[in-house]
Amino acid sequence: MDKKLLDILVCPLCKGPLVYDAKALELICKVDRLAYAIVDDIPVMLIDEARQIPAEVEL
Repeated sequence: MDKKLLDILVCPLCKGPLVYDAKALELICKVDRLAYAIVDDIPVMLIDEARQIPAEVEL
């Protein structure tokens, strides 16, 4: 994932910072507990497409 792109991307829901999970190929919003998939090096920044992270999973 391009560092410059990571620096400008924010969560589309809360506009907060995202954390890159290289292992899962996702961008994580800790505030909203959403994971945005990265497909072919392109982040899918659609709220409806994001994966909800269960409360019992530690971020």
